[in-house]
Amino acid sequence: MNNWVHTALIAAVVVVVVVRRLRGEPLNARDLLAPPVVLTGLGLWALSQHHGLGVGDYVWVGAGAVLGVAFGALRGATIRVYERDGMLRQRYTGRTFLVAGLSLAAMAGFAALAARNGLAADARPVQLSIGVGFLGEALVVGCRALASGVPFAPERRPFER
Repeated sequence: MNNWVHTALIAAVVVVVVVRRLRGEPLNARDLLAPPVVLTGLGLWALSQHHGLGVGDYVWVGAGAVLGVAFGALRGATIRVYERDGMLRQRYTGRTFLVAGLSLAAMAGFAALAARNGLAADARPVQLSIGVGFLGEALVVGCRALASGVPFAPERRPFER
């Protein structure tokens, strides 16, 4: 049951982030960085709960994280970053979803290869994969935002639209 609740919470975070960014949303630092930091932290915590991992296991996990950041960065390059009302906004595009689909397929293949080579399933936390992907995206979008010279959107209060 605890696993299902955990999975549902992760799915809810991902859905909220994607829907908001598909509609276009103000670009502020907290919304850009919080999801990848939280999901990556949860993934690292889940990984720390798996005992008995060897050096080879950590190499697989590290390679998967590097691949996830790279695909996230590629996805971040497809996001529209623009100015409206004197502040930055971001919006996912069709290319963003194309890159997301390609990265999902590649990461699934990488996970299958890892499993075939003996990496335990619980040594490949989904939230870590999602978190590092969002981290790569945030790094590219954040750099593009800073280079624009347009200010980030102000922080919102919780549940404010």
